[in-house]
Amino acid sequence: MSAPHLVADTLSHQDIVHGFFGRQGGVSEGPFDSLNCALTTGDRLEDIGENRRRVGEAMGVEKMASAFQVHGNAVVEVTEPWAMDARPKADGMVTRVPGLALGILTADCGPLLFADTQAGVVGAAHAGWRGAKLGIAEATVEAMVKLGADPKRIDAALGPCIGQASYEVGPEFPEPFLAEDAANARFFRTGVREGRHMFDLQGYIVKRLEKLGLKSVTSLERDTCAEADRFFSYRRTCLAGEKKFGCEVSAIAIRS
Repeated sequence: MSAPHLVADTLSHQDIVHGFFGRQGGVSEGPFDSLNCALTTGDRLEDIGENRRRVGEAMGVEKMASAFQVHGNAVVEVTEPWAMDARPKADGMVTRVPGLALGILTADCGPLLFADTQAGVVGAAHAGWRGAKLGIAEATVEAMVKLGADPKRIDAALGPCIGQASYEVGPEFPEPFLAEDAANARFFRTGVREGRHMFDLQGYIVKRLEKLGLKSVTSLERDTCAEADRFFSYRRTCLAGEKKFGCEVSAIAIRS
């Protein structure tokens, strides 16, 4: 049994396979119900393995690499999947190896998938607000260029992540973004609680991508926090007073 997933039209190419997977279609139970693909959540490793196998089956690939994500801007080139205890600390991955999927794990942060089909180079990145502000999208494109990609040929897609209506932040949050660019004020609106703000993470990530001069930039505009039946969400878990949650995976590969 393979797992259901969303796709971006701009990445639907004969030489590329990709998918933004949600929480449905797996075997995990309880707070990890059901397609949890994160290795460090406390879920049963055999269930995670089966879930990742189903993702690979849906994509038609047998190998998937995922890094130890740390909300930074480091990017690594991947030639083979790493052992669980050997994963590098990185939030971006690039490869030109056919049949090797790059898997990004999220539970509200933004999953980014990139492809230059002419060069045969793909990339994937994990973009929470910290990583996005530190330039993980830019660093991933730069790493793809080193493998032969051209920004003008790169299609980029932002998958499901927390939406502005669900993302209330504290009074101190906007200042670093406004110091970066006063125009970033458009990504904030008045919060539900006094003195707080609603942050448009999706809009901010798209803006960073659009400044790179890529061939196309697409956002699926799905809110992980608001769609409990479709996606895992760290924020939703915290608001419910719970501690355990799963992570969905978004992956891309060059077809073998």
